Amino acid sequence: MPAAHSNRWVLLVTVAAGLLLIVLDNSVLYTALPTLTRELGATATQGLWIINAYPLVMAGLLLGTGTLGDRIGHRRMFLIGLVLFGVASIVAAYSPTAEILIGARAFLAVGAAAMMPATLALIRVTFEDDRERNIAIAIWGSLSVVGAALGPIIGGFLLGHFWWGSVFLINVPVVVAAFISALIVAPKVAGDATKPWDVVSSFQALVALSAFVIAIKESAHAGQSWAVPAISLLVAILAGALFVRRQLRLPFPLLDFSIFRNAAFTSGVLAAAFSLFAIGGVELATTQRFQLVAGFTPLEAGMLVSAAALGSLPTALLGGAFLHRIGLRILIAGGLAAGSLAVLLATWGITHGLGWLIAGLALTGAGVGATMSVASTAIVGNVPVHRAGMASSVEEVSYEFGSLFAVTILGSLLAYLYTVNVVFPAGTSEAARDSMASALVFANEAGADGVVVRQAAGIAFDHAYTVVMYVAAGVLAVGALITGILLRRYGPGSQSSAYPTQH
Repeated sequence: MPAAHSNRWVLLVTVAAGLLLIVLDNSVLYTALPTLTRELGATATQGLWIINAYPLVMAGLLLGTGTLGDRIGHRRMFLIGLVLFGVASIVAAYSPTAEILIGARAFLAVGAAAMMPATLALIRVTFEDDRERNIAIAIWGSLSVVGAALGPIIGGFLLGHFWWGSVFLINVPVVVAAFISALIVAPKVAGDATKPWDVVSSFQALVALSAFVIAIKESAHAGQSWAVPAISLLVAILAGALFVRRQLRLPFPLLDFSIFRNAAFTSGVLAAAFSLFAIGGVELATTQRFQLVAGFTPLEAGMLVSAAALGSLPTALLGGAFLHRIGLRILIAGGLAAGSLAVLLATWGITHGLGWLIAGLALTGAGVGATMSVASTAIVGNVPVHRAGMASSVEEVSYEFGSLFAVTILGSLLAYLYTVNVVFPAGTSEAARDSMASALVFANEAGADGVVVRQAAGIAFDHAYTVVMYVAAGVLAVGALITGILLRRYGPGSQSSAYPTQH
């Protein structure tokens, strides 16, 4: 039976706490990464894997965990995920080496993958009223943007007062509180035990996604040897083909491709990926730029990008409340288009004043917030209830792919453009060319001559930052065009859900 009428909003707070933990644990490292790299002696590649291990493993497991939740029950999956997440947080907090921290981040991803589809599926089966469910899902969706923006702030604050492990240890009390609350208010809806769970398909998805990301990462700095990216891409294509072939033959597939025939569902998936790619890339690049070039502290850099979260809250809440009047097309495609223009405004602020940058980030959040508020409704509202877990997992994969490729593509592009464009005076160490952080170390040791090195590195990094922001704006514009075409029949007053009531 669904949760009691008075408990449904408590349930929303509970699953929202779980979702916020998952999102925060990714973006909290945007400001913490320089400190982690220094304290653990991590290389640049290890630094990227400290971030990437989490979304990579989670993206690979989400399809399996979402469908498993349909089988054994989403309440059980949520509770299991919380326990795994809490244990992994403790391991990560006390990791003595970069390698162990990378492993702990992968372990965190297992807990997050178990928990994340259940958060949205529990909302889907608990809120029976269409209007209430739209608002609840809008709040849920806005947390992805809010969490992404709050992460750098929380990370910066903790690093300013405690040791680096605190950015992981803070998860534990939230996990405990959410676990107790879920035991009390989460609906005990039985899963469909007649559905088999296919571990082979889940493994194939994990291999395909992991290999694909490795291929992209290695291509960014392949140099003269393309063996690793080529082999990785081949493995990704082979595993992906095997996965698709297996799904088409299974009576109960891990992923039923027929759900993508619904234009609203597909648009919601694409919108989630485009939004998280842009917001993740903008926040990562901006926090790095202002720490390395402008000398901001981690907390100051985190506060700067929090403008995106503040901008997203009003439009996210209003979008869910007025979806029935405005329609999916305006909120999704229009929100992406507005976000694209806002990113350009933020980029303009680099040379014309911090106020313009803050305004641009706030407007970016407003555009993306409108999109995210209803993308989830478009996804879970266009599949039957018994496929809520599958639909939720597809959405989470799109979220994780967005964040993952933001770090992989835009992070690598930022580093690559810096390396190829920086021009140092004679006698500068070649290590300074590898990264802006290395250049600052050399500049600090070079005395008066270090000023020239610092200026040259800053100019190159600013050029790289500008290009990355243009790419993020372009991705949002492409997303607006694609979703606008797909949603041409979903204007004001149109039906946004193929399954408006629970059966």
